[in-house]
Amino acid sequence: MTSAIIVAAGKGTRMGPDVDKLFLEVAGRPLIAHTWGRFDSSPDIDQLVVVVRDGMQDAFKELAREYKFRKPFKLAVGGRERQDSVWNGLQAVPPETEIVAIQDGARPCTSMEIIRATIEEARKVGAAVAAQRVTDTIKETDGAGMVHRTLDRSRLWAVQTPQTFRYAVILRALEVVRKNAVPVTDDTAACELIGQPVKLVECITPNPKATSSADLPYLKLLLSS
Repeated sequence: MTSAIIVAAGKGTRMGPDVDKLFLEVAGRPLIAHTWGRFDSSPDIDQLVVVVRDGMQDAFKELAREYKFRKPFKLAVGGRERQDSVWNGLQAVPPETEIVAIQDGARPCTSMEIIRATIEEARKVGAAVAAQRVTDTIKETDGAGMVHRTLDRSRLWAVQTPQTFRYAVILRALEVVRKNAVPVTDDTAACELIGQPVKLVECITPNPKATSSADLPYLKLLLSS
C-alpha cells in the first residue's frame, strides 16, 4: 500500500496575520483543495492522511465533502514543528503501508508524473525527493551581508515535495531526529542523519510552494492552465 501524508498544519505567517493561506481561493478552489485533489486523483496513491491544526478538523472534512474526494483519508493533528507533524502523520497511516509520500499542503501544482517517479525511486533506493536544478549563481555570505564565496551550482539542487520513502526508512530516520532533538527543515535531512541514500528526481514541470502573497498570481496562472 502507498499512502500520502499532506502536511497542512502550518499557519503560513508570511502571508500576514490572521490569514490561513491553505484556504485562500486560487483558480476557483482553496489552495489546499488543489493539493489534496492531485493526490486523490493519483492512481499511485491508495489512501491519504492530512495533518491539520487542532480545531480545523471540521473544515477539512467539509472540504472533502464539497470537492468529493474519493480516496480513504484520515485526519491527524499537527505538532509544534513540521517534523512533529510528519511524525503524527506517520502514526496515522495504515499498518500495511509500504511507501509513504509526504507533501506540503501549500504545493498545489505537483504533477502525477513526479508523484509516480518518486514512488518508483523510493521502492528502489529507500528514499526519493522531487527536486529542480539550481540555475542562479549562489553566493555564501560571511554572516554580515558580504560575499564569502561562490558555490558550484552544477552540484546544487532545490528540493521540493513529494518526499517519498519506504515507510520503515522514514520512521527510523525520524525516530533518530526525535531521540536526539535535531531540528530538520525537510524529511530527507532526517535520512541524511542515518546515512540513508536519497535519490533526486528531477521535476521538469513547475512545482512551486505558496510562501507569500507574491506567489499567488503565478500559482493561479499555473492552476488555471
